Amino acid sequence: MSLPPEKTSELKQIIQSHLKKMNIHGKIQEVLAETARVDPGSGRLSEEDFRRALQRRGIIDDVMKDLRFSQEKATKTASGFPSKPFSHYGDKEMTELRQNPSRQYLHLQVLGGKAFLEHLQEPQPLPGQVSSTFTLYLHFRDQRFGSKPVPCTCEPDMRENFLLELCRDNADGGKVMDAASMLSICDPIHFVLIKTDISGETTLVSSYFLDWRPVLSSTNSKTCFAVELMGVGSECKVPAGVLTVNLELYPPPAVNLSADVISTQSLERTRTAEKDRLFLVYAKQWWREFLEIRASHQSKLVKIFAQDENGVNRPVCSYVRVLRAGRLLESSRHAARFVSLLAHERAPMLGGGTGKQEQWCTLMAFLCRGKGDCEDHATLLCSLLLGFGLDAYVCMGTKAKGVPHTWVMTRGTDGTITFWESLTAHRYLHRPVDPDAPPLSPQPKPSSPYRTVGCVFNHQTFMANCQPSDSVELCVFDFQNPSRWKAMSEEALRSVCGPGSCTSLPPLPPLCAPSLDPSAASNQLEMEMRYLVYEHRKDLDLGTVWDDHLCYLLSSALSAYEMERCTGVSCGNEEFQDAVRRAVPDGQTFKGFPIHFLHRNARRAFATCLRSPFCEEIICCRGDSVRLAVRVWVFIYPENACAVWLMFACKYRSVL
Repeated sequence: MSLPPEKTSELKQIIQSHLKKMNIHGKIQEVLAETARVDPGSGRLSEEDFRRALQRRGIIDDVMKDLRFSQEKATKTASGFPSKPFSHYGDKEMTELRQNPSRQYLHLQVLGGKAFLEHLQEPQPLPGQVSSTFTLYLHFRDQRFGSKPVPCTCEPDMRENFLLELCRDNADGGKVMDAASMLSICDPIHFVLIKTDISGETTLVSSYFLDWRPVLSSTNSKTCFAVELMGVGSECKVPAGVLTVNLELYPPPAVNLSADVISTQSLERTRTAEKDRLFLVYAKQWWREFLEIRASHQSKLVKIFAQDENGVNRPVCSYVRVLRAGRLLESSRHAARFVSLLAHERAPMLGGGTGKQEQWCTLMAFLCRGKGDCEDHATLLCSLLLGFGLDAYVCMGTKAKGVPHTWVMTRGTDGTITFWESLTAHRYLHRPVDPDAPPLSPQPKPSSPYRTVGCVFNHQTFMANCQPSDSVELCVFDFQNPSRWKAMSEEALRSVCGPGSCTSLPPLPPLCAPSLDPSAASNQLEMEMRYLVYEHRKDLDLGTVWDDHLCYLLSSALSAYEMERCTGVSCGNEEFQDAVRRAVPDGQTFKGFPIHFLHRNARRAFATCLRSPFCEEIICCRGDSVRLAVRVWVFIYPENACAVWLMFACKYRSVL
C-alpha cells in the first residue's frame, strides 16, 4: 500500500531515530570486524553472508521486536468527521483539549478484560503466531470507533483510549453545557465485541449499551468500574466477559451533580416502561381486532415485535430509520448493491431441529460483524432507500415452500410497486393478477420469488394484510383502503419508535468510508491467484506462460459485470468482445470464465473455481502456444464491503 510523501518522510524519520537509538551502526561495524577476523581470506563479504551474520547475533530480531507500528486508522464517517481514537492524540494535543473550554469530551479508557471463560484453555499465542482475535467497536451519537485486534484469551490485553465528543453542535464556540444539560443526553455508548477467527470469519460476542451519565456525579468527573458483557442470542443471559472501563470528562463541569440527581433517572426508566406497557396493551387490542376480521388471519405472518441480539423485544418499526450515506453511496441502486455484499448468515442456534433462532441485530452489531440474516439486510436497505427519498417499506412473508422471508418494497408516485431483494440487489416489478377478470383475458406472470405477504412496515407505519388472500400475485398495495390493509395508529408507533423516544433503539450509526485501497487489494489478490495457478499447473507437469496484454483486456469485462449488478444495465460487452477478437490470432481459441466473490481469500476462491469444470478446463489447458490470463478487480463499498470479480482466460492453438 502506497503512502503519501509526507507520511513516507515521517516514517523514515521514525525508523532512523529508532536505529540511531539502538546504535545500529556500531553493531554493524562490530559484525564486519568480527567477520574479517574469523575469515580474513574470504574476500568480499556477500549481502547474504552479512545478513546471516546479523541474524546469528540477534540484531535483526532486536530491531523488529522493538520497532512496532500501529495499524490504527482514523475512520471517517459519512458525516465527514473522523472517528479518531484518543490514543492518536499526543500529550500536546491533550493539553490543548484540557484548556479548550469550547469543546467537551468524554475520555473512555478500556483498561483490560478478564473472565472470558470460553477461552480459558487457550494458551497465550507465541510471537508471530496467528490466532483468533477480539476487536471492540464503539458507537456514540454520530461517532464510531474501533480498537486494535488482540488475541482471544481468558484475560485479553485490551487497552484502548477513545475520545467521544459530547455535542458537535456547539463545537465552534457555542455555549458550553453544564452538568444538568449533559444529563439530558440520553444516548448510550454502544459496545460491540467481535471475534475474528484465523480464517477471517467473524462472530458477535457481545452487544452492550453503557449509560455514561454517572460520571457527572463522580469526584473530579472521573470514575472507574467494571462492565459485565453478556452473550447474544440464546446466550444473552450468560456472561461473556468483563471489561474494566475508566470514564473522565474534559473539561470537568464547574459543579458536579449529586448522586441523588443521577438516581432520579429511574423516573426516566419508569416513563419508558409505561410507554412500553401502553403500546403493548394497544398492540394486543389491535391484534384481536385483526383476528376478528377473518379467522384465517391467525396463520398470516404478522410480526409486531422482534428480539434483538440481547433478547430484548422491540417493535419492528424501531429497526428502521431514515439513513443518509452522504457521498459514500451514489444512488438507491448502489445502496442495494452495498447491502447485498454483506454476507447472509442465520443466527447461530444450539442443538438440532429446523427452527430458526429469533435475532434481529441492531445496525451497529450488523455492520461490525459484516453479516446477518435477511431481516438485518432488509431493515438496512429500507433505511437507506428512505434516505434517498423513496417511499420504502419492509415486507414480511414467505418464499417458495412456505419459507419465511423479508424483503423491501417501494411505491412510486404513479402507483408502481417494486420489490427489492436485499440479499441479491435484484428488483422485481409487481403487477397483481385480477381474480375477477374473464378466464381468457391475459394476466401478468409472477416475476418475483415471493409467495405471500403478511405485513409491511417502516419507521412510521405498520400495516397488516387483511385481503382475502395473502398471495403476493393477488395482493393490491393500496394502503389507503382499510378493507385491504389494517394500519396501526401512527401516534402509538411514534410514542415508542419516534425520534428521541427512549424506548426505541439509539440513533443509527453512520456508515464508515472504506479504508482499503481498491488497486492495492486487486493487485495483491491477482498476484496470489497467479501463484496458485502456477503451482497447480506445475503439479500437472504443465508450463505456465502469462499474456499480460490479455490480462489487461479482461478489466473492461469485470467493470461491466459490476456496473450491471449495480444499475441493472448491461454495457461495454461489445467493446470487450472486439478487443478479444483483435488479441486472439486466427486459428486460436479463446476461453474465459468470470466468477464473483464476497471475500478476498485467494485459496478459498481458487478452490471454488476449480470445482467448476469449465474453469478447471481453462486453468489446466493443454495445447500449442497456450497463453493464460487472470484478472482480479476488487470493488470497495462502505464498511469495506467488497465485490470481488475474478476472470480466468486462455488462448491456444488446438492440436488434433
